[in-house]
Amino acid sequence: MSEAEPTVAAVLAPLFFSADGRPHAVLTKRRPDLRRHAGEISFPGGRHDPEDPDLATTALREAEEEIGLARARVQILGQLPRVSTFVTGYEIHPYVGMVPTGLSWRPSPREVDAVLELGLEELRAARTRTRIERRGFEFETDAYILEGHVIWGATARILEHLLTRQAALLDGLAPDRASSSVPGPA
Repeated sequence: MSEAEPTVAAVLAPLFFSADGRPHAVLTKRRPDLRRHAGEISFPGGRHDPEDPDLATTALREAEEEIGLARARVQILGQLPRVSTFVTGYEIHPYVGMVPTGLSWRPSPREVDAVLELGLEELRAARTRTRIERRGFEFETDAYILEGHVIWGATARILEHLLTRQAALLDGLAPDRASSSVPGPA
């Protein structure tokens, strides 16, 4: 795949308010045996399928497939700037969605090792620079290190955009309103 023809993908950054009213993001830890991005922390998402009418649908479909998040349970709040992966050639279109508090996740055994619920304020405080080794190369990069998880690369850039726009995205969504404004079970 040439640089002029990136693989178009979309991810969903699901947010919810914890019982104490603090916003959290839902991420996944990818299985360690995957061909691409093995063992990495990411938002649920994947390639755009020709059957998907738009990229928001791609993000919702992939979140449903990867973590069992029913599309009807997501209130799309907005879209973040697209980001690219440098080595694998993906052009990622991130969407932010509010989901009800207390959902049970059903991780795809083929793709997802774990589902993570991480507080946005804890993530903000966890921003750092670190050295990473991938495919025999060691390099320094911006990252978020929280609870032993290293979030870097495209996911870290998406997270940076999310944290920058957090106030605007969540404006007017009080924790009790956010939970009740999201549709019930589908």
